[in-house]
Amino acid sequence: MQIEIDKPILEYNQQLAEQNRMALSRENVLMINIMASPGAGKTSLILSTIERLKDRYRIAVIEGDIASDVDAQLVKAQGVAAVQINTGGACHLEAAMVAKALDALDLHQTDLVIVENVGNLVCPVEFDLGENLKVLILSIPEGDDKPLKYPSIFAEADAILLNKIDAADFFDFDQKAFADSVLRLNQSAPIFALSAKTGEGLDAWVGWLTDAAGAL
Repeated sequence: MQIEIDKPILEYNQQLAEQNRMALSRENVLMINIMASPGAGKTSLILSTIERLKDRYRIAVIEGDIASDVDAQLVKAQGVAAVQINTGGACHLEAAMVAKALDALDLHQTDLVIVENVGNLVCPVEFDLGENLKVLILSIPEGDDKPLKYPSIFAEADAILLNKIDAADFFDFDQKAFADSVLRLNQSAPIFALSAKTGEGLDAWVGWLTDAAGAL
């Protein structure tokens, strides 16, 4: 006899995700779920995005990590509300965790919630959090073959950020091969080549996100 454990878990998560989505919709809040490997530059990208948008939008951040609150403290230092979720070993955030974090935020005074998921290219994509958009970050040092190795997360992303473009000269990363691999999996997600460190390409990403917020 085979018992499918993941099906009821995912169904329950989906129910909670829809509740999160409705709660955000009532307050006209956009929530994005940022996914990436450890070291891809999630926090740096979030901080750079906040710097460009904090005068236009009321932003809050939900930080997901296995342990520590280092990233949440960096966000708070920019004057932005942040809620830390420590999963205690789990490789992804779930809708129930995000629901508790949303309860800790004042959604009446929030326009944009940025979720930094746990660093992982496998598990996070399986769990809907109630987000409006899934955003995937891949960094140049990780290699152009990642869409071939982790197709699901590239197929589900609403936007793909190719970070650390300032280091492209030091790595054997074929941007055309990468874009072609992504296109075979996902024909609708734009790819933004950028550097959270230098600011190169960030205007295009921020413009896309601003358009998404305006479409709510």
